[in-house]
Amino acid sequence: MDEIMMLLSDPAAWAALITLIVLEVVLGIDNLIFISILSNKLPEHQRQKARRIGIALALIMRLALLSMIAFIISLTTPVFDLGWQGPLNEYGQPAFETSFSWRDLILIAGGLFLVWKATKEVHHTMDVEQTGETLDKKGKVALSFGSAIFQIILLDMVFSIDSILTAVGMTDHVPIMMTAVIITVIVMLVAADPLANFIKDNPTVVMLALGFLLMIGAVLIADGFGVHVPKGYIYAAMAFSALVEGLNIFSRRSRARKMAARGEAPVVNDGH
Repeated sequence: MDEIMMLLSDPAAWAALITLIVLEVVLGIDNLIFISILSNKLPEHQRQKARRIGIALALIMRLALLSMIAFIISLTTPVFDLGWQGPLNEYGQPAFETSFSWRDLILIAGGLFLVWKATKEVHHTMDVEQTGETLDKKGKVALSFGSAIFQIILLDMVFSIDSILTAVGMTDHVPIMMTAVIITVIVMLVAADPLANFIKDNPTVVMLALGFLLMIGAVLIADGFGVHVPKGYIYAAMAFSALVEGLNIFSRRSRARKMAARGEAPVVNDGH
């Protein structure tokens, strides 16, 4: 209790908390996009439940990992080294390396899964007539609730480890980390349904979101091989793409309103 009171009266602790919340929310966007796309493939009555369970599991994993700080830190210790590395840059760091820790292996596995899943979803989005995970020709949902939750758990684990390692790098105070994680998950919980509904109502956004997941998967794989892409570049690219798509959506809706005002039939655009 004394430690908590000291933190409450420390401006530096508040600054660390706010900074960490912002970082965790940004990192949580990746997790939320995946949950939204996957839950939208389920029957209507199961979607919200899947999102709630997925986000709850993300919170449980993050808090469980925070209770094992020493174990999490040990994940960054190399477990084997193939002895290869790229040329040194201006900072004396190799362009890539093959000294792998458990964190690196988890990031590579998670990145490969994300690239495979996003590529598969892109295929089904572009060719919905084929029998697949989305809908088959009879309109039957092929993705089961259990399968959706299992896939969400896999990505929750990857994103949780990345999230907690970010928190450990920002502050040494576990109460600050836990507070930031809980607030972040609450934000994800509030944003989950609006984001999923927005993606469902705007089919072209699905392809953009899948593109984000492909990029994030590639970045995770690169990070596992020691190629550290600045996160700012990634999220700046995502923000710019989202802005352009937002302008496209606004343009389409404006055009549809004008056509409706003139009594013309709007052009149907299903995003495929």
